[in-house]
Formats: sequence, structure tokens, C-alpha cells
Amino acid sequence: MSKVELAGIGKTFDKKNILTDIDLCVEDKEFCVLVGASGCGKSTLLRIIAGLETPTSGELFIDGKLSNNIQPKDRNIAFVFQSYALYPHLNVYDNIAFPLKLRKMSKKQIEDKVLEASDILGLDEYLKRKPKELSGGQRQRVALGRAIVREPEVFLMDEPLSNLDAKLRVQMRYEIKKLHKKLNTTFIYVTHDQTEALTMGDKIVILNEGKIQQAGSAEDIFNYPSNTFVATFMGNMPMNIIPANINDGILCFDRVMVTLSDFNRKLLGDRKKVLIGIRPESFTPYLVESILPTGIRLHVNVDDVETIGGEKNVHFKLDETEVVAKLNSRTGIDAAADFTIDIGDFHFFDYDTKQRIV
Repeated sequence: MSKVELAGIGKTFDKKNILTDIDLCVEDKEFCVLVGASGCGKSTLLRIIAGLETPTSGELFIDGKLSNNIQPKDRNIAFVFQSYALYPHLNVYDNIAFPLKLRKMSKKQIEDKVLEASDILGLDEYLKRKPKELSGGQRQRVALGRAIVREPEVFLMDEPLSNLDAKLRVQMRYEIKKLHKKLNTTFIYVTHDQTEALTMGDKIVILNEGKIQQAGSAEDIFNYPSNTFVATFMGNMPMNIIPANINDGILCFDRVMVTLSDFNRKLLGDRKKVLIGIRPESFTPYLVESILPTGIRLHVNVDDVETIGGEKNVHFKLDETEVVAKLNSRTGIDAAADFTIDIGDFHFFDYDTKQRIV
């Protein structure tokens, strides 16, 4: 068992709260991704789990055992750093073998474990090379190999792919997911990259200013963001957030008036203002024959069009709010355009608290 539990974890540096009341449970064999912008506290949280930082408050349990005061070397945790942290004077074999030599394992045991890790990571032909002779992806594999041979209960990874180019990051994401399935143990992975989080994590934990904003599966977070921060942070393109007024059951924004269903009237209560969330993918070109009964037609003046591969991002304003629609790149767009959106695709957030209305 390698379950990790955090209860009320807080961390203060120079009277500044870096982490506040972190409650989190990472289940045995789960792949948990901590994601957030720089300075949100995700790396500090990872270092607390590793024992490299001491929490100011709260309790940390690893495999059900209170671990606040357990030394890092005694936690049976492997830490993979962003910078690889390889020994430049040692070849790949000796870099991977290093933690085993510290344990004074036999030469045969070390060889067996190094070769097993090398086989898993495709490093057999590089074992005699020094780190300077390797590419970034190969160095990261060596760092993973050094972690694997320790047979830890928990793998901790701090932005391990951030130094790689875009193509190699995609490849390494896939390889790390394969590694997780093969090793069948708990992974806790830190990144600022939303795509990494959405494609890798069984559980995604979104942090902002030292607090957990939402924790759940990629599907739950994408489809049911808990607040406007999560809605605009997660996804290939951020959700559009548009202010709207409500008058006698009529939703009003940008000269559009929508009669709310009984369900939505009950959901929104007596609010006079609300924030509407609309994914860029929810806009479609207007076609009379395809508009649904709950569809809304929008006529907009196009400010800019970006074509990126097979996609076209169309920029315009609704009232004074900047909005983006994502379309197929083959779709023709003029200076003025008509779109359809379905009210069933709306996400509603409280105007003042920015929290999801459920």
C-alpha cells in the first residue's frame, strides 16, 4: 500500500502563506497530477511529501503512518527533479546504480536491477555513455531509471518534462504513463502544463495561491469546473466568461435575450447578475436548418482569425468581453459572422463569488 494523505497542511515562509489547509488523499497506485501557475505552491507541497520541507501545520500520512518527522531517506519515496540531477562524471549505468551502491547491495543485485530498469526505459545502448553525451529525453530516462531501481512506494516528479521540446514532451508523457502502469505504484506529478495534467492524471488537483481549487478526474474538471479560475485555467483554450443580467426569467447579454427554462430559473434563484461560461468549442457556424430549439443566434464583428493546424480561432467581442470561438480550419469566416450556441452548453457561475452554481 502506498496511499498518501494530507490533512490541513499549511506552509508559511516569512509570514507569507504558501499553502493553506491542504486536504488531499492520493490513493494507492493512483496517478495524481498537481497543476497550477508558477508560485501556486505545488512544488512546495511535493517537497513536503518528500520530507525536503517541513509543514508549518497539518499532518502527512504515508501508508497510514504519520510521517511529518520521518527523514526523507526513510520514507521510501523517489523524487525525479526537473533538472535531472545526474552525476556528470558517472556513466548511465553508474548513475542508475548509485542509490543501490549506497545501500551496499551486491554487485549481482545491482546489475540485475539496473539492467531491468534499462530494459523498461530503452537505455541498454546508452549504459556506457556520460550524461553530456545524451539528449534531454535520454537524461530524463536515466533519472527515471535511478528512481525505479529503488522500488519506492511513491514516485514524486517535479516538472520532469519542462526542459524538453514539444514533440519530445508528448513522447515522454506517453512513456511515463506506460511506466506507471508497469510499476503499478503511486505517482504524484507536478506540472504547470494543463495538457499534461488532462492527459496523464487519474486525479487532477488544481492549486491557486496555495489553496486547492478543485480535485477530480479530467472529465469532471473539464465538464464541471468548480469556479471561474478552474474554468479559465484548464483546457487547450480557456473557457469564455461572459457577464449577463437576469430580468424576470430572461437572460440578457450582448443584445441577446434568452428565456430561461424552469430548471435554470430554479438553479439561478433570485440573482440579477450571473457569469456565463462558454467553451470555445461550443460555437458553431449558424445554419437555419441545424439550429436546435434551445439554440441562440449571435451576429458578431470578427476582430481576428488565427489558423493553427486544423483549427481556426475566431476572436470577437460580446458586449465588452473578449471571446474566442474554435472552429474547423476549413470554415470560412468574414469580417462579420453568425454563430449558434446552445444554452445547454452554458456553465453558470455566481457573479460575486465566481463559484459554480449547481
